[in-house]
Amino acid sequence: MTEHDPRRTNKVRYGTIDRDYGLRLATTDPAEDGPVWMVNLMKYREVADYIDGTDEISGREADDRYTPIDSLRAIGASIVFAADVEDVLLGDGQLWDRVGVVKYPTRRSFIEMQSRPEFQRQHVHKDAGMERTIVIGCLPLSLPNPPEPTSEVDWTDVPHPPTDDDGPVVVLHVIRFHESDAASRTPSAMQAYQSVAAKVALRHGLRIAGWFGAEGTIIGDGREWHQLRFNTFPSKRAFLEVVRDPERLAGQREFREAAIADTYTMILRPSIDLLLASTSAISGK
Repeated sequence: MTEHDPRRTNKVRYGTIDRDYGLRLATTDPAEDGPVWMVNLMKYREVADYIDGTDEISGREADDRYTPIDSLRAIGASIVFAADVEDVLLGDGQLWDRVGVVKYPTRRSFIEMQSRPEFQRQHVHKDAGMERTIVIGCLPLSLPNPPEPTSEVDWTDVPHPPTDDDGPVVVLHVIRFHESDAASRTPSAMQAYQSVAAKVALRHGLRIAGWFGAEGTIIGDGREWHQLRFNTFPSKRAFLEVVRDPERLAGQREFREAAIADTYTMILRPSIDLLLASTSAISGK
């Protein structure tokens, strides 16, 4: 059994499938279909739990065995981001181990991959290794217009440049807005906060790797999400200086908390980061 087929049960051991979103993915009119970015938040079992009791390995090792590279290539999909989670700063107390993003050429291709025999054979490893996961289907958002180009921040001139001991980090914000603002792509209170936070973050070397709007959560815990923001900083220390900045804190209290109903904020150490390049054709950059 695979986790994404909308014709099957909506329960797997590591989450609940949204059958309605699965049906939307499977039945999108080809004339209206296009790329979709699937963002995966992953928490592994300490020891993989194979049904037959074989292979005493870690959950992470089991998920590494699952990684369906051949199936992805066969349908034209690719892994555009992979990172270990170093810290979870905000959230509901759940810890995450890894974040991955796969770009699929179409929504239908995401569903069609589930029926490929080699993919089905590999799924036993995901079932054994994954304790829980959230998989969110996303489309790129237009980036805001900060005071200066985010792609040209010179990290040699920032207060805390990358070092051998503290290299670049990606900070991921997974966001759900209050219901009264859910119809807005970015609520006005959040826009006001961005104008404050951007000034501070740019001084410390912010580069936007990719901002995405969530169109659905194919597997998760029943929560709905609205945006995912991947921001790159030259070092962990640089980001923490932004967090502690009084100007940003004032903006958070006044605007950000008024807009956001639920969130995860994570510090990631990426091994693959092709997010910006993967969205360039869509955004026209």
